[in-house]
Amino acid sequence: MSVFQTTGILRRPASIIFARSMFTARAHDNSRPNWLKVGLALGSTVVLWGLLIKQHNEDVAEYKRRNGLQ
Repeated sequence: MSVFQTTGILRRPASIIFARSMFTARAHDNSRPNWLKVGLALGSTVVLWGLLIKQHNEDVAEYKRRNGLQ
């Protein structure tokens, strides 16, 4: 007897395992965007770009300081 037992899901065909349920899958309503998700996406993008620009400016200042350009 094997220590590991197989479950029923392993014996099913892949098409059944990865199929979307008709009760949970629904078409997205593009006329009413989810403003919370839009705001979070845009806000996080702005924050990441801000951090990138800040780090770049610090790196340029460090480069100039080390090479005597300032």
